[in-house]
Amino acid sequence: MNANRVWAEIDLDALTHNLRVIRRHAGPGVRLMLVVKADAYGHGAVAVAHHAVRCGVTALGVGTSHEALELRAAGLRVPILVLGTILQEESAALLRHGVEIGIHASDRVAQLDRLGRRLRLKARVHLNVDTGMGRLGVLPGQAPRLLEAIQAAPCVELAGLMTHISSPRGGLAPGTNDQIEAFLEVLRCAERLGLQPESTHVANSATLFTGVRGPFDTVRPGISAYGILPAELPGAAELLPVMSLRSSVVFLKDLPVGAPVGYDSAWTAQRPTRIATLPIGYNDGLPWRLSGKGEALIRGHSAPILGRISMDYTTIDVTDIPGVKVGDAATFLGRDGDQCIPVEELARRAGTIPYEITCSIGKRVQRVPVGGGLTTPPLLSSDPGPLPLSH
Repeated sequence: MNANRVWAEIDLDALTHNLRVIRRHAGPGVRLMLVVKADAYGHGAVAVAHHAVRCGVTALGVGTSHEALELRAAGLRVPILVLGTILQEESAALLRHGVEIGIHASDRVAQLDRLGRRLRLKARVHLNVDTGMGRLGVLPGQAPRLLEAIQAAPCVELAGLMTHISSPRGGLAPGTNDQIEAFLEVLRCAERLGLQPESTHVANSATLFTGVRGPFDTVRPGISAYGILPAELPGAAELLPVMSLRSSVVFLKDLPVGAPVGYDSAWTAQRPTRIATLPIGYNDGLPWRLSGKGEALIRGHSAPILGRISMDYTTIDVTDIPGVKVGDAATFLGRDGDQCIPVEELARRAGTIPYEITCSIGKRVQRVPVGGGLTTPPLLSSDPGPLPLSH
């Protein structure tokens, strides 16, 4: 029996493969900033980040200050950018640990400048330009004033300029070109002011895989590195899934006709039935909405989920699968022999999106890295240096 009640296998060889595919789509001379927010989309940020850096990824993007500091504490020394917003109380720790900060407003520039003077440190910031996402970021018409504020702050350095394409269809959406043109105008403004950010980045996974190009020296893929991309986007078939979700049989029981299973007696046996109980539930990330319509793979066969998925346990029907015993592994996401449950199918049955499936894998689920040997040279290309702006 596996030592864990429930575990997620993280295939580092698949991650390596996906990073190489991303490198090919990014083109020569473009740096990779891997987004590892939300615990690397549920895959385990520390192990994923260390492996990605060994592969040649030169920067990491996170969603919160806590995530950035966790990576620093784990020994990651590459540039780390908080892509979202931060709280003022978090600023000092970020400066002390050399974490780069997304900037959205002039009052944050002033606050970081005052803090930098007091700590005798310089805040490295990336100006986030809202070209159409509508959440965070400064509107393009207000960006020149904020660039001037950064330029005038001796303890604030413009390390980067970024925007976020709003459509999950990336370059296939008609509004994407308008967003890029608005961002290019901000880049030209920075150039006129004599500012030369080290990094300019627009392309997330969808944008990258739909061929969007520009004078941008960095891409910041997230979900595609983990083998997930909408099937209609070019390149989706090139990617390999990184995560498998498994549990072990802890109890077997033979039920007579009419016996109920689970909360509300939502399922009753229509024939003599052998059930296997597994210590995995919705707290572990197995969607409750799969109750009565999901499945597990065990001994290379499909076993339907019976009754309601509970917080800690799930029951499956193994009547027609010979030889099942306590300790056998059951796969709820991933491959077992010739059978496979892809995350896209799991999400479809649960009525959600693949992102939510992997991000919902619970804290008590052990992430178990497998593979990870680098048998080919790192994917990192040479430093491209500054690229010219399009006029």
